[in-house]
Amino acid sequence: MIRLIYISTARSELSKAELEGVLNASRRNNAAVGVTGLLVVGGRRFLQALEGPADAVVQTYDRIKADGRHFAAVTLDNRPIAERSFPDWAMGHQPGRPLRGDGAVADDVARLIAPIADPTMHAYFAEFAKKHAA
Repeated sequence: MIRLIYISTARSELSKAELEGVLNASRRNNAAVGVTGLLVVGGRRFLQALEGPADAVVQTYDRIKADGRHFAAVTLDNRPIAERSFPDWAMGHQPGRPLRGDGAVADDVARLIAPIADPTMHAYFAEFAKKHAA
């Protein structure tokens, strides 16, 4: 089992409906192949962690990279893992804006990743949230 973390840039900002479509398709496809993860969106930037069987994660990432709606996918981390950080999320999602109007996206992301022991993943997601919270 592996965890792959990448960042990419959308060619244009996705509407709420477009993003919901991406999330619905991702959740369906990921569940079918045993991939779990988290997606954080900040404007046109995407940060995503994918976890699961190595072949399934690599195929999922290859499909994502081939999607013409974004470019410049850069792998930040790719390593074997003993257990998942997102075992119950076919694709968790955090938008790059305040969710409830009472806190910044960085606070929301911090709550999502609080149970995760991996300090590298914490750093990637926390820094991304700080930079892309609008």
